[in-house]
Amino acid sequence: MAPKNSLVTQYPAADPTDAARHFLARLSVETDPSDVHHDLQQGVETFVVVDVRAPEAFAKGHVPGAVSLPHRTISSETTARLPQDKLLVVYAWGPHCNAAQKGAAKLAGLGFRVKEMIGGFQYWQSEGYPVVSG
Repeated sequence: MAPKNSLVTQYPAADPTDAARHFLARLSVETDPSDVHHDLQQGVETFVVVDVRAPEAFAKGHVPGAVSLPHRTISSETTARLPQDKLLVVYAWGPHCNAAQKGAAKLAGLGFRVKEMIGGFQYWQSEGYPVVSG
């Protein structure tokens, strides 16, 4: 009997060292709603959550404690109030939107350490985490 073709193994898996490097690189620029929620619940103060959506979206609902900084407005002037010594965790709508990446790229270009909260506000809500409006 001939072996079945596998779409999973059609391309060989990476060497474990290369795989570790790849995943650690991703973790250096990404976090997820579960980790953010956990740290906020524990009172961790080493990061600031930044909502890069439009002000109207922020007003309708956002992560508790998040600051509103629409990605289109990010500049040295609009980020002057952000702490340089803390990590910025940015989010936008969700995986169908690249505003978080745009905001993160601009913030990193201005010298901030930044991570994207993968899944954005959509995943935050789908996990049932608290939302603040106004």
